Amino acid sequence: MKSADLTDRVKIIDVEDTKVAVYEHRGDPRLVDDSVRRFVEWRKQNHLSRDVSATFNILHNDPTQVAPEDFRVDLCAATDRDVAENAFGVIGKTIPGGRCAMLRHVGSDDGLGPILLYLRSQWLAQSGEALRNFPIYLQRVKFYPEVAEDEAIVDVFLPLA
Repeated sequence: MKSADLTDRVKIIDVEDTKVAVYEHRGDPRLVDDSVRRFVEWRKQNHLSRDVSATFNILHNDPTQVAPEDFRVDLCAATDRDVAENAFGVIGKTIPGGRCAMLRHVGSDDGLGPILLYLRSQWLAQSGEALRNFPIYLQRVKFYPEVAEDEAIVDVFLPLA
């Protein structure tokens, strides 16, 4: 996809604070699926299925730019409840509200890398905007296995000052 096509799809929006339950994956990106399985089990036990609780990922760094042991991603489920201490290590956090550049991606996660790179580098440099002190994050609107991988929908949020 051409960057001009992407530029036309970027929206500046205001988001509200979002309380989330978080499973912090730290380490080898190849093990994220194991973390996802643990988090899904916690969600089931706490009645926070994807159809009642929005799913987010907070991307603390790029797995291609850090050593595997330094990789960090937070797996999140929106919740208004406090997160009780639990054996899974799930904790409560807040995704802070504010201005964000938002770009919707339709397709498999394989296409997310170019979207993230475009927003962080090309779009940001051309926009005159400045970053807020919070990582880029995703909201998984529709995802596999509920829809085919090429029909997945992910909203990418770049927090702005």
